[in-house]
Amino acid sequence: MSAYLLRRLWQMLPTMLGVVLLVFLLFNWVGGDPAYILAGKMSSADSIANIRRQLGVDQPYYVQLGIFLKQVLTFDFGQSWATGESVASILGSRLGPSLTVLLPLTVLETVLGIALALAVAFVRGSLGDRAVMVVCTVGMSVSILVYIIGLQYGLAYKLGWFPVQGWGDSLGQNLLRYAVLPILIGLAVSLAPTLRLYRSFMLDEVGQDYVRTARAKGLRETHVMWVHVLRNAAIPVITHVMASLPALLIGAFLLERFFGIPGIGREVILAVERSDFPVIKAITVYVAAATMLFNLLADLLYQAVDPRVQLK
Repeated sequence: MSAYLLRRLWQMLPTMLGVVLLVFLLFNWVGGDPAYILAGKMSSADSIANIRRQLGVDQPYYVQLGIFLKQVLTFDFGQSWATGESVASILGSRLGPSLTVLLPLTVLETVLGIALALAVAFVRGSLGDRAVMVVCTVGMSVSILVYIIGLQYGLAYKLGWFPVQGWGDSLGQNLLRYAVLPILIGLAVSLAPTLRLYRSFMLDEVGQDYVRTARAKGLRETHVMWVHVLRNAAIPVITHVMASLPALLIGAFLLERFFGIPGIGREVILAVERSDFPVIKAITVYVAAATMLFNLLADLLYQAVDPRVQLK
């Protein structure tokens, strides 16, 4: 196990280096001169030169790349160009609100998706199965903006069950009051495609030989589905969950924007609007690193779920 972990961590280094090089090239060659962005339209050549000197973009490219590599290794991306606040403190303060919404959403989506997929696979081919698939298809066809605006207007504004917007300082208050409606909306949007995907995972296992053998032994259908089928379908489920976790931080920007949640997704949108390159670069690098770490975690979970999986 330790040898496998060391080998996988070592293999991440060239991938991470490629990400760093790509980000550096995009922001230095494609992104334009940041000095002109910060100086504004009414600026002199001296002010632009002064800004370039302060940012270090007047240095040769190899020097700028060395600075960027040092920032990645030290987790210090300097200060935000828009607010002057440390990028590390910005991301640290934004991570908590995002996780307050996304962790419960991921858990509920996974648990409900698995339970409903097993139930639908249990009655596969029936009228109920077809009805659920039709509802899922309709649900997937509706834009997330419709869910946000409709439920925010109906449940929060008209009925007053939830606050329309806001975020507090207490974890309990945020989780039980402000995050409930965003979680429900995120669940309504994500449950339909998740259910369809997990149903396909279950149906792939239902037709296998070991399932027919279990039935021939006289095991109940519920036992076959919840024990044998679920255990073997767990590997693609783990793959789906681990692959979607890093993207959730960025993909929830609409929920965070509409509900005033000071999370990572909302910060990305603000950074793009302000051309705040240090924040954008930091988030890009961190999401890439998180993706590789979650892939490694998925491989470890494979073996925990199925001992036949060998880590080589």
